[in-house]
Amino acid sequence: MAETLIQRALTSGVYLLEAGLLVLLLLSGRWRRLFGVFLYLLLFFAADAVGRTYVLYRFGVRSPTYGYFYWLTDALLALAAFLLVCAFFRRACAQEEKMWRFLRLFLVSVFILTVGISLLGLSRNYTHLWSFGCTFIVESGQNLYFTCLVLNTLLYVLMQQLKSADDELGLLVCGVGIQFAGPAAALALFHLTGGEPFVRALTSFAIPACTMAMLLVWLYAIARASRPVRVAAREGKIPVLAEVTASSEVSAG
Repeated sequence: MAETLIQRALTSGVYLLEAGLLVLLLLSGRWRRLFGVFLYLLLFFAADAVGRTYVLYRFGVRSPTYGYFYWLTDALLALAAFLLVCAFFRRACAQEEKMWRFLRLFLVSVFILTVGISLLGLSRNYTHLWSFGCTFIVESGQNLYFTCLVLNTLLYVLMQQLKSADDELGLLVCGVGIQFAGPAAALALFHLTGGEPFVRALTSFAIPACTMAMLLVWLYAIARASRPVRVAAREGKIPVLAEVTASSEVSAG
């Protein structure tokens, strides 16, 4: 009973944060500059809060329809996350066109390699087309999430090497890192222990908890960039209110 209440509380918190961030981006007019983040949040809200909730109450949690819908949307969200990380790479390399051209080729190659590994890993084990297709969707989605975790870590290291002053991008990247690192660790523990009940419960908590943490970090990053702050007086002038602006005005999407 307590486990169910905690899960519902975490899930409800995620839905509220998703909706709140979308509203904040729209009202502040920053959805254009953060189009990649806005589009990812919109897809996340549509698939997670609206689509999955409807299918869950319409068909039930143990129905094949809910299972198919969940894993299909999971793969779509994994692809959206990969594209979002690519958009972050583009923003980080806004002043480094040569580096971006190399990274663009690298990211495309990584995507093709990830899909290829998913195909090769299943081609010898499944002969039925439907079974192969369903398993491929699940496996490719999980592989893409792991790929996003690795790429996001590389992006953070790259930003440190470039000495990026884009604090907003840094917070967005850190949020994505939280989103992927927690579930990856929980799922690894799940496989190592063979799905022990305690670990199973921990995994079910880790995924929404990490999503909530990511959304809170994003909320802080977006709200902070929209908040006026006091600027210290210079050369004897009276302090004035100034709008905090990101060091780079390049779009995140």
